[in-house]
Amino acid sequence: MSNFEQFHVDFYQSNYTIDDQEEGYSGYGSNENICGSRKSQRGEQPPAGAFTPSEMLLSSQSYTGRILQPNYSPDTLSHLSYSDGLDEEPPLLEELGINFEHIWQKTLTVLNPMKPADGSIMNETDLTGPVVFCLALGATLLLAGKVHFGYVYGMSAIGCLAMHALLNLMSASGVSHGCVASVLGYCLLPMVILSSSAVIFSLRGTLGTLLALFIIGWCSLSASKIFTSALAMEGQQLLIAYPCALLYGLFALLTVF
Repeated sequence: MSNFEQFHVDFYQSNYTIDDQEEGYSGYGSNENICGSRKSQRGEQPPAGAFTPSEMLLSSQSYTGRILQPNYSPDTLSHLSYSDGLDEEPPLLEELGINFEHIWQKTLTVLNPMKPADGSIMNETDLTGPVVFCLALGATLLLAGKVHFGYVYGMSAIGCLAMHALLNLMSASGVSHGCVASVLGYCLLPMVILSSSAVIFSLRGTLGTLLALFIIGWCSLSASKIFTSALAMEGQQLLIAYPCALLYGLFALLTVF
């Protein structure tokens, strides 16, 4: 027991005082202040070999722009990937396949049956003009007191399918549905003139019948001319004009009666 008591006394004997503790604590705090001041003077810059993200480097640069008028440095502009992307995009009408120059040339070709047709332009699947002419035909019939929008769209669809099958049998190169619908739709323009005249006076007479026959021949002649030039079917224009005359004759019956 004596040895244990002697160890117990020696364990609690120490030269450590409160003054030394305060001095050590204050010295430790001063060391921290010194280290903190040095870090603040250095701006807490990371070491040379450390990885620093690009966002931190961009935020550390001074911003010299104004509100709603940003001012970027050349280094910042190099990170932008959309610098000239909008300038290289094609126009919206070109992406939609709408070319007003070609529409005007096709319209003039239909209005002048004696004018030679450009096969490269007529072979395009442009449906802007046909849709407009179908709507114009239905609107003029509506002004005359005839609600025939369904008949116009139905006969147009059936006529395009029948002409597509017939032209594929007659031509060696073949033709697409869009090309047939485009040509037949553009050649519907003279029928719009006939339906517009029906708003002014009645076509149930000799004058109306002659005018309807003239419009049917006009439409079928224009359509057959365009088909022969686009499909290289020289010498077969009359064979193509006959089914076209039957189709446009149905539209004339809607207009007259």
